[in-house]
Amino acid sequence: MTIDFTFSQEVEDARQMMRNFLHNTVKKEFDALSAREGATRDDWSKLIKGLRVRAKEEGYWLPHMPQDVGGMGLGVTALAAVSAEAAKVPMGPYIINAQAPDEGNMHTLHHFATEYQREHYLQPLLDGTKRSCFSMTEPEVAGSDPTLIQTTAVEDGDDWVINGHKWFTSGAQGADFAIVIARTDPDASVPQARNSAFIVDTESEGFEFLRDVETRGGRHNHPEVRYTNVRVPKTHLLGERGGGHKLGQVRLGPARLAHCMRWIGQIEMALEMLIDRAQKRYAHGSLLSEKQSIQWMMSDSAMELYQAKLMVLHAAYKIENKMEFRQEVSMAKHHVANTLWRVVDRAMQVHGALGYSTDTPLAGMMQQARWARIADGSDEVHQMRIADLLMRAFNEDGSVNQGVGGLPL
Repeated sequence: MTIDFTFSQEVEDARQMMRNFLHNTVKKEFDALSAREGATRDDWSKLIKGLRVRAKEEGYWLPHMPQDVGGMGLGVTALAAVSAEAAKVPMGPYIINAQAPDEGNMHTLHHFATEYQREHYLQPLLDGTKRSCFSMTEPEVAGSDPTLIQTTAVEDGDDWVINGHKWFTSGAQGADFAIVIARTDPDASVPQARNSAFIVDTESEGFEFLRDVETRGGRHNHPEVRYTNVRVPKTHLLGERGGGHKLGQVRLGPARLAHCMRWIGQIEMALEMLIDRAQKRYAHGSLLSEKQSIQWMMSDSAMELYQAKLMVLHAAYKIENKMEFRQEVSMAKHHVANTLWRVVDRAMQVHGALGYSTDTPLAGMMQQARWARIADGSDEVHQMRIADLLMRAFNEDGSVNQGVGGLPL
């Protein structure tokens, strides 16, 4: 059996093409505007809109979507490479229209939407003329257990009437519509069949923004939302009735891996900053890079990044080849999220007071890194799932191999 860890020429071409655009055009123009005194909000808005137009016109648009809907048609492995590059550049994913939560919602709509829903909701997302949000988490119940959702949707004539309370509906401010998970069948014998998904226009009567939940990183558009007798036509049921849990899992599996892809780009950038700083900073008789404790930070970070890349590539391979991937994605999500936290923390430590300031990107990266261990399933939930699937593999054939990647060794 041949094991080849090099990218195919097609994948490598896509990675290099995206890297060149992001670094030689996007980052260059961002740096130029940052250096200009008196740059206004309008200047930034004009720059970002212009870069999005260029990305669309020059073929860098929608790397995660098929070519028949205007995307680049990249496979999951190629997408991993491209997403890691995008994460190294300010607003990189947004410039190429592959930002969360729209990215995951595009996948969801492409998979489940009716023709009407594709025309009115998916196509505007693909065109970049509308934005969306995903509304599932509730403050009253554990977000890691969707079977506990309390928001209800009740049939009334030709409509569904939705009542409930959500928060961390990320991206809701400025979004044109939400994909809402609500309970439609409370008596279903299987808990996972009690919820359904709906498309709700944010301008609907009864859709209310309560506040933007402030996190340790400040306010980043994670609103708390209330639904009070929000009426949506039956044509806005997304997927099958009782299929809300299934839809969520279809959406979140690849979405978790997409996060990992972007986090790898952040990890690599933090490690490069750590090395660069250590080789330039002199203290107590030598460069920091010559001190064993700093070398250990480098080596630990390098090993963890190496593991992260292998995990993500293997999970992408399994998804791309239509193999079972739940275990590998859970392992990757847990490991990469924790690696992001540790490597950014080490880079900040090596930079000292400078790293704690906002003069480098590290402080912002650290703020964002902490949510990685909670979003899309907390560490503990993924560990529980990993253990469950591991025991299932062992009980089925007396071996743990299928629970640890199913590799041929």
